Amino acid sequence: MKVILKQDYEKLGKIGDAVIVKDGYAMNFLIPNNIVMKATEGNLRVLEELKKQKEKKLNKEIADAEVLASELQKLTLDIKVKAGEEDRIYGSVTSQMISEKLDEMGYKVDKKHIELEEPIKELGIFTVEIKLNNNVKSSIKISVERE
Repeated sequence: MKVILKQDYEKLGKIGDAVIVKDGYAMNFLIPNNIVMKATEGNLRVLEELKKQKEKKLNKEIADAEVLASELQKLTLDIKVKAGEEDRIYGSVTSQMISEKLDEMGYKVDKKHIELEEPIKELGIFTVEIKLNNNVKSSIKISVERE
């Protein structure tokens, strides 16, 4: 029986794949558990339409991420912190702080997308990578200055 996966299923494939399985497996397990649907002509048409919409959405997300990446690369983020002797700061500059500062400037970047190996603990200028989505990365200069 030919079926279409409604969700990723480790043993069969990814969402939207059309696969052939035994009738009993499809009728007794996959269809009742809402993992697949029968591969009828109508369902195949619906699947193609969903794939087109998903691809269009993905292309738009990539384009938006590329625009944001180019804007972020031109940016230098100034963060003022309290510091002691030898340019060691009290506390540290974290991805949360960077995300909040970007948010204040009108750029929506989730803290999970900011790739800091470890928090910044001294004054100076640092380059931080930002992964906007799977295909688009950017970097931003962070200037950590004494308050």
